[in-house]
Amino acid sequence: MEIKTVSIIGLGALGILFGNHLQKNMPRGGLRIIADRERILRYERDGITCNGKPCDFEYGTPEKTGKPADLVLFAVKSGDLAGAIDAIRNQVGERTVILSLLNGITSEEIIAGAYGKEKVLDCVAQGMDAVKEGNRVQYTNMGMICFGLRADRGSAEIIERVRAFFEKTCVPFEAVDDMGKRMWGKLMVNVGVNQTVAVCGETYGDIQKEGKARDTMISAMREVIALSQKEKIFLGEEDFKYWLDILKSLSAKGKPSMRQDVEARRASEVELFAGTVIALGEKYDVSTPVNRWLYHEIKSMESKY
Repeated sequence: MEIKTVSIIGLGALGILFGNHLQKNMPRGGLRIIADRERILRYERDGITCNGKPCDFEYGTPEKTGKPADLVLFAVKSGDLAGAIDAIRNQVGERTVILSLLNGITSEEIIAGAYGKEKVLDCVAQGMDAVKEGNRVQYTNMGMICFGLRADRGSAEIIERVRAFFEKTCVPFEAVDDMGKRMWGKLMVNVGVNQTVAVCGETYGDIQKEGKARDTMISAMREVIALSQKEKIFLGEEDFKYWLDILKSLSAKGKPSMRQDVEARRASEVELFAGTVIALGEKYDVSTPVNRWLYHEIKSMESKY
């Protein structure tokens, strides 16, 4: 079954970035943004822009019924996932494919628990340098969506449906054979980059050059590599270099999401990053001093909001 309709929940940086792209490459009525009535009124009143141009989104409320979407994209923060799962219910049908653009390594399992593992493809959004201020998103590098099978989730048939749709709509993508390693690699880079820039810098430029920030980032990433061995994911130097090369492509003036959270005085995803690393370190008796320090620093910053 060809993918013709898409529903997105969450208009953060990634929701706006990919929503704007899809809106331009799909027939009118093919894309809808799901949000509550109050949020929709605010979007319509204030407007949303991507790289300086207005986004002409069509909206739908969680209560609205009708034909389910062929593809659902989750683009919320981790703390909003439970509410989003409930809000998207009328968009999910028997043949709906679900992709989660969330950080971390747990959202797919949570979504599969609600809607069935056969609907969910493991997914990583990587390489984008989008910065969101208010309802405005700016980016230089759009990045790409990586997806594939892991464990017993998804099927080869829905991989082909998503591949065909992304090709038709010109979404940069990569179909990945080993999604377990790719997802852990994204966790590794989030643990290193997001947290380090939040604590030790301001932009990607701070970790692209030699110095304390880059050293901190690398040390935090290597703690994830050590834990991956215990989880039988086996990240190695090749994976480490792959992600460092991606970081080189990001705009030096861009900011990771956690830095944006700190500047906006919002709760961050530190539990998803350092929190996960610390818990796994305790489970396997693996030392994680850098992530413990980053966790403490970020929590201290948040306590002063």
